[in-house]
Amino acid sequence: MKTISIDIETYSGTDLGKCGVYKYTEDLDFEVLLFGYAVDGGEVHVVDLALGEKIPADIAASLTDENVLKFAFNANFERVCLSRHLGMPTGEYLDPSSWRCTMVWAAYMGLPLSLQGVGTVLNLDKQKLTEGKELIKYFCSPCAPTKSNGGRTRNRPEDAPEKWSLFKSYNLRDVETEMGIQQKLTKFPVPEFVWDEYHIDQEINDRGVRLDIPLVDTAIRMDAASRQELMDDMRRITELENPNSVTQMRSWLADNGLETDTLGKKAVNEMLKTAPPELADALILRQQLAKSSVKKYQAMQNAVCSDGRARGMFQFYGANRTGRWAGRLIQMQNLPQNHMEELAEARERVRYGDYEAVQQRYGSVPDVLSELIRTAFVPSAGKKLIVSDFSAVEARVIAWLAGEQWRMEVFERGGDIYCASASQMFGVPVEKHGVNGHLRQKGKIAELALGYGGSVGALKAMGALEMGLTEEELPTLVRQWRSANPHITRLWWDVDEAVMTAVRDKTSTYAHGIRFHVQSGMLFIHLPSGRDLCYAKPRIGENQFGSPAVTYMGVGATKKWERIESYGPKFVENIVQGISRDLLCYAMRTLRCCDIVAHVHDEIILEADPRVSLDAVCEQMGRTPPWAKGLVLRADGYECAFYKKD
Repeated sequence: MKTISIDIETYSGTDLGKCGVYKYTEDLDFEVLLFGYAVDGGEVHVVDLALGEKIPADIAASLTDENVLKFAFNANFERVCLSRHLGMPTGEYLDPSSWRCTMVWAAYMGLPLSLQGVGTVLNLDKQKLTEGKELIKYFCSPCAPTKSNGGRTRNRPEDAPEKWSLFKSYNLRDVETEMGIQQKLTKFPVPEFVWDEYHIDQEINDRGVRLDIPLVDTAIRMDAASRQELMDDMRRITELENPNSVTQMRSWLADNGLETDTLGKKAVNEMLKTAPPELADALILRQQLAKSSVKKYQAMQNAVCSDGRARGMFQFYGANRTGRWAGRLIQMQNLPQNHMEELAEARERVRYGDYEAVQQRYGSVPDVLSELIRTAFVPSAGKKLIVSDFSAVEARVIAWLAGEQWRMEVFERGGDIYCASASQMFGVPVEKHGVNGHLRQKGKIAELALGYGGSVGALKAMGALEMGLTEEELPTLVRQWRSANPHITRLWWDVDEAVMTAVRDKTSTYAHGIRFHVQSGMLFIHLPSGRDLCYAKPRIGENQFGSPAVTYMGVGATKKWERIESYGPKFVENIVQGISRDLLCYAMRTLRCCDIVAHVHDEIILEADPRVSLDAVCEQMGRTPPWAKGLVLRADGYECAFYKKD
């Protein structure tokens, strides 16, 4: 036995979507119902565990045999559920090193992240059965007690034998579909080092991060009290039945002379500049009510396991094309920042439920709760958190790729890229809080908006007008930035030409050390790390301006499989973000033995012994990989007793 393909069906009283698989398996009624498998690509068998069948001894032994590769679509689910089935306690799971995930394989190839979606795109002979959704709802989660079902709260095989038989067929077909994906993708193997990165990811998800549950519980109670007060104040001012209703609120504002199509954050901020006091009070209260901070606390409450740790928060290869992670459950990738000077003090007041003190001391309870979200992540007793992150990693990577020497010299001497960029653009020295310091903001907004071909629209989207820049000076700012960065501007169009030639001539081309080639209906962009960015069914189309443009099939903004148009600067963005992701993975391998508990964008969070040196961690994280010679990296960091933005 060399490989085994696995698909299981399970029951739990816990909502998988809200809580994640780790919490899902802690439910007292959790059980594996069906175990579908095939050995070495052979015949598929379904073990009916719900009706008393047993997994054959050799198959059961293979689950803990590191020499047998286990394949599953979204293998994290199978591995964690089978860990519980085998009697392993919370915090202990089957070793991921001998598991391979066909969902990751599909994602590596730029394909959809659903079994049905991949099967359709690959045009498999044996597609996932469409009846599955209804059968899963029927057998895998609790049901409402009714007279017709005898008051039962769960459907078992004997309650619907025909449905159960169909469910077993569904399970069998899923294994066949997964094997079909493997077969179709055999000629495009995922590099072994990427599988090693996946295993590191699984170790991090298995380890989880500790939550301060007393803080979380109290924050939720405080939010409920605050919302009630805000609603009462809103009703008093507006005399509306439900002032939280967009329709009612817009109508009230219109009756009072303030017309608006939307009550979005930007629109409300704009209205506040001119609104009379009574309307302004109502709009400010509405903004407070609209804060969704409490949802993060509720997500923490939902996801936390019995040992106080939240697990399963990171989706390996969750971001289309670049291979970056996506957030799950608590979504650490979009936590609000904290700016309070008295963070620790505010945290303690909330933790001990001192509502009046929080309100009197800081004014807005929702604002305080929002600032404290990060602080709910804490180390285990006797440990500390070390947070280390790359400094301006994308700016460094694009300068290295393009050969923009002045930028690399700034990074070499540890300079401020925003000041240096402004200085280069305007031809005068710029120092933060010093000479020509007012120009730094223009350098910053240009850096953030213009690196990937952005123009006036990108500056506006990045908030240029809100920062005090005028509409008239934006085109000049674009020209000045591009003029100051000729090699980066050249990089965009060199990549554009290389991709266009590779797709048109179905050949290999090179630009700035990156290889572009088309094979078997796929465009591959070969990164310095050895990893490929993959684009399905590329062809030359026409863009909105009537010029030739490369298009490919992928999951677009609508979350559907569709044809996507791209061009040089967008491919450069994918390449730079892909390389930045590979640098993070290299740092993760370097720090693998240091108990990584989380990572956010270009930041790694460790749960460490007090004796572990912050400087040593940052030095290791900032090491340049052998495949990125000449790239100037730097990692900065800090220690904390709770997670925060330093």
